[in-house]
Parts: sequence; C-alpha cells; structure tokens
Amino acid sequence: MNYPFLLARRLSLGNGGRRMSPAVTVAIIAIAISVGVMIASIAIVLGFKKEITDKVVGFNGHISIYRLPSSEEDNNLISAEGCIDELLKSEGFIKDYNVQASLPAILKTNEDFKGVYLRGLNSGASKTYLEKNLEEGEVPDYDDEAQSNRIIISRIAANQLQLKSGDKIDTYFISDDVRVRRLEIAGIYNSHFDQYDDVMIFGPMKLVAQLGNIPEDTGTYIVVETDDFNKIPEYSSLLQNRINQAVAYGETDSFYRVDNVLNQGRGFFSWLSLLDTNVVVIIILMMVVGCVTLISGMLIIILERKKFIGLMRALGAPANKIRSVFIYMAIRISFLGIIIGDILVLTGLYYQGKNHFLRLDADAYYIDFVPVALPGWIVVAIDAGVLLTAYLVLVLPSRFVGRISPAETMVRAE
Repeated sequence: MNYPFLLARRLSLGNGGRRMSPAVTVAIIAIAISVGVMIASIAIVLGFKKEITDKVVGFNGHISIYRLPSSEEDNNLISAEGCIDELLKSEGFIKDYNVQASLPAILKTNEDFKGVYLRGLNSGASKTYLEKNLEEGEVPDYDDEAQSNRIIISRIAANQLQLKSGDKIDTYFISDDVRVRRLEIAGIYNSHFDQYDDVMIFGPMKLVAQLGNIPEDTGTYIVVETDDFNKIPEYSSLLQNRINQAVAYGETDSFYRVDNVLNQGRGFFSWLSLLDTNVVVIIILMMVVGCVTLISGMLIIILERKKFIGLMRALGAPANKIRSVFIYMAIRISFLGIIIGDILVLTGLYYQGKNHFLRLDADAYYIDFVPVALPGWIVVAIDAGVLLTAYLVLVLPSRFVGRISPAETMVRAE
C-alpha cells in the first residue's frame, strides 16, 4: 500500500489545516508564471518563424531554378519543358512548380516616378499570400482576359506616388525597347518587408510575357515547391546535382543554377535563429526561479509539520517514506501551478491569435502584431518537463526530514 501518497492527498497545503500557507501560495504563483512564460516564449518564437518564413517564401518560393546564358548574345529565359520538365516530375519531393517572370518597369505620375519590377502571376501561382497581405482593393483573377491591365502595388509605392486602388498609372517597361501601358491599380499590399515592397509589384503573367517578348510557357526562372521546408538545403543540392548530370550526359545544352529561399532570405533567417537562443535563456531562467521557489516552499512546509514528522517517526515510519509524503505534496503544488499557468497563458494566446490585441512596430519586427503558433505537444512537453524537474530537485531538500528527531518534536509539543 502506497500510504505516503494517501497521506499527501489528505494533508492540507495550509498551516494547521487552515488557509493556504503564504509560502505555498508563492510557490504556486511562481510555477504558474514560469510555465506561462515558457509556453508564451515558445509560442511567440514559433509564431515569428511561421510569419517571417511565409513572407519570405511568398516572395521567393522554396527553390528557384535559373538558366545561365551561354554567351553575351544568349538570354536567360527558361522553360519547364523537355529535360527540365521530366527531371522535375521525376523527383518525389517536388509538390509543384511553375514558370515565373519579372520585368523592370517605371511607374510615373505627373509629379513623381518609381522604379519597380513587375512580377507575373499565372493560374498556377497561389493568390493566398497577396490576399493575406492585402490592405486595399482586391487580387484580380488573372485567368480573366478583362483583368489583364490591372496590377497590385505595394503600400510603399502607393504612398510615394500618392495612389490608391482604382487609380490608373502610366507604366514604362524596359526590354529591347521602351513600351508604355496605362494600368489600373487593383489592390495595394503591405508585407512590411521593405526590401521587397520597395521594388515589387504584381500583374498578369500574360502582360509580362507580352511586354518582355517572352514566348509562351517561358519565364526568367522556375519556382519549385517542396514537401518539407526543413529539407530545402538537401533538396537544393540534390536538384543541382541532377541538373548537372543532365548537362554532362547531353540531355540539355544549357547550364542552370539552383538557389533556395534560405539563401535569398539569409538575413531574416539569421535573425530568427537568434530568437532560439533567447528562448533557451528564458526557459533556463524560469526553471531556476520555479525550482528555487518550490524548494523554499517545501522546506517551509516541512518546518510547519515537525509534529507530524515526529509522530510518524515514533510510529516506526522510515525516513524515506516520510520524505515521499512531502515530495508528493510538492508535486501537488507544482501541478496546481501548471494548471493555472496553462489556463491563463493558453487563454491569452487564443485571444491574441484571434484578435491580435498585442501590437508591434512593423518597421522593427516586420510584423505589426505579436504572432503566436503553438503545437499541442509543446504544452504537454513543458508540463511534463516541469513536473519531472520538480521531482528531481525536491529529492535533496526532502532529506531534511531525516534530521528531525521524534523526541525533539514531542518535547516541544508538551
């Protein structure tokens, strides 16, 4: 029979059966705060990683393939046909791919002008990214011929040129010669990534192909979507090797370069890696605070129950059994703190994810709200880790029970 566990359940966490001891209250609060801060830190870092990664991938894709000109007279146009098409279809890790093209352009009003790149969107390109970052207007359906003269510009370009959705703008395209089109602004997006927003606008792929004299099913690069973001470096090397083999075996007479989003957004991902270090430091500090408070609370509980310890020792209970009683009581305290911390932080994270009531300076953080993302297993792992850590650190202070003499407690009781 596990009587230490039964005794621990029966014993009050208060002093003499009355209200809860202040030391116990502080220990519960400390555990709740520690658990809450750890969960919130991980949720915010994972949220930042997801949001920043989605933004960088939205502009660059997972993997990009570029054709290298073989001479000064040659161009860099690439087509997903023939050898390249067969190679991409044969790789199981490739979920989707499509040809895209960008064309330098100048947006000009009567008062000002701005140099940009017009990126073509085709039916295979997802509109989700632009719709998510759209501030004004709409994302046109570029499969509709009637939408072929509508473009989406950034908030930076709109502010600089004093434009809004529905306005029309003279656009100069530079290829072999200069061409002018009067285009309508269908929408204004804002990703808060100034280095992209400052130079990137979007329009129909057919318009870019027509103005850049680009043949059908041809573009300036191929964007590849893989089945696992974490394996992008491995997939990039594998794809480059496969293309090099195709060149060596004479399957294609062109050379190609494979790049990926981790290289193209290296600065952003380096910044995200620094957040991991911060989270590790926070978790360690919260563990130390929780453990120190819990040990202090346990020692106070032991001192408050000297009579109980003396009585149990006089009845023949071994010291290790009495220690187990207080360890179980401390685990109860930890469990209460964990439950309170979970309820409070998960409620706050839920409302933050829905309403974004905590705001950020987008110029500093690239996002105008505090993002959160939290898989359920993270909460379970933190809770289990806190309980395990509490048990391990309580083994040492529980040995203080063995130093309490039954005779000494009985004399004091008289």
